[in-house]
Amino acid sequence: MRGFSKATVAGNLVRDPEMRTTTSGTNVTSLAIAVNRVYKVDGEQREEVSYIDCTAWGKLAEMFNQYLKKGDPILVSGRLNQRRWEDKETGKNRSAVEIVVEDFTFLGKGDGGSANARPASSSSAASADVVPEDIPEDDSIDLSEVPF
Repeated sequence: MRGFSKATVAGNLVRDPEMRTTTSGTNVTSLAIAVNRVYKVDGEQREEVSYIDCTAWGKLAEMFNQYLKKGDPILVSGRLNQRRWEDKETGKNRSAVEIVVEDFTFLGKGDGGSANARPASSSSAASADVVPEDIPEDDSIDLSEVPF
């Protein structure tokens, strides 16, 4: 059976993206995204944070390095990849799972600025169908007209 691997996460960058160039000249950027989850236990609200490592290659790597910084919100989607290596200090086998980014959406700065008024930038052409002029400024959308 052929396998399937897809992950989508939304969160904030833990640190500034780190771009390197391979010996063949391909750019690769590493980033980590903090994903918060709020839940209740015995009526008490608790929060849990997961830190997800991500890798972007080529043009995506360049864009992440140019436009993102620590704290920025982003949604990424891609395939899961497991890396394995032997720890040089201890000699023990180690492994890590990361998302190899295939698609993304900048979520804006959350400060009410123009980044939130535009459609989010994405590597996917499908996101270009939202035009800011189509969105009413007075929140007068009638939900009874929505066909689903």
